[in-house]
Amino acid sequence: ENYANTINALARKHKPEVILAGATTAGRSLVSRIAVTLYGGLTADCTELHVDKEKKILVQTRPAFGGNIMAQIICPDFRPQMATVRHKVMPEAESDPTRRGEVILEAFDAAWEDKRVKVLEFVTENVLTVKLAEADIVVSGGRGMQNPENFAILDELAKALGGAVGASRASVDSGWIPYSHQVGQTGRTVCPKIYIACGISGAIQHLVGMQSAKYIIAINRDADAPIMKVADLAIVGDLFKIVPMLTAKIKAERGIA
Repeated sequence: ENYANTINALARKHKPEVILAGATTAGRSLVSRIAVTLYGGLTADCTELHVDKEKKILVQTRPAFGGNIMAQIICPDFRPQMATVRHKVMPEAESDPTRRGEVILEAFDAAWEDKRVKVLEFVTENVLTVKLAEADIVVSGGRGMQNPENFAILDELAKALGGAVGASRASVDSGWIPYSHQVGQTGRTVCPKIYIACGISGAIQHLVGMQSAKYIIAINRDADAPIMKVADLAIVGDLFKIVPMLTAKIKAERGIA
């Protein structure tokens, strides 16, 4: 409430055209409160943003109808235009030292503080999870893995590469691997340097979560699978032969026993 009250007051004063926030638990909660108060249009979980220079409006792209289409949403009549953006769906921008932004210092008004809100304590949750979002290399498996035991070969490859193991929704729904590994619209969004998709067909729900990877390698029996069309390197063959061979070669090159 305090953050929302503060931003609402500053938005009324400075009248921004656009307000953006991360599509995190905190970001979604915060920006929705601001949008209601300012009567601004809000698009949640965007995977792409661009500006229509002719109409001077923000075009916001996000999955719709269960991820079967990518909808482009605009807010032509109300300001500010607001959107939350999924983590790592866009590549990191290159640094431009010639650009400068103006820092405006604002005094906090006590009237913005909600007296009902008090921080009693912070409780740290100690949960061991796979840090897919931070991994430079992600090795993911789909329905083509056939059973949960076969994910062991992906885990071995990921360890040899110093990466993390991901998964498609199909393999998670089958109970083969925990949800914390899921990549896609309803899971994690990743932007690694290398993404290796093993036995993944490449439904749009999955592509949304990994299409920003710098280099995509797909291993699949089906040469016509959608994932093969977006891959930088498409390998048609049996992943149960290719992945162990790849792991052995990497271990040999790196001197890993």
